[in-house]
Amino acid sequence: MATNINQELRDLGLEDLINKGDSMEAEYERLRMEHVTRGLQNPLELRKLRRDIARVNTEIRNRELNLPA
Repeated sequence: MATNINQELRDLGLEDLINKGDSMEAEYERLRMEHVTRGLQNPLELRKLRRDIARVNTEIRNRELNLPA
């Protein structure tokens, strides 16, 4: 499952990765606030999104360091 996401991230350009990371972080904050106020149907969405954000940040950092994936 994670390998498909990682491959998708490798195919994106750096600017697209940064934009995707920013939008994912905004979505995470929205979901977190919704979870605090009303509760989420599936709170595991927060964990999945947080891990996806970490994957994006890792790919960005790898590109900054010019590390092979």
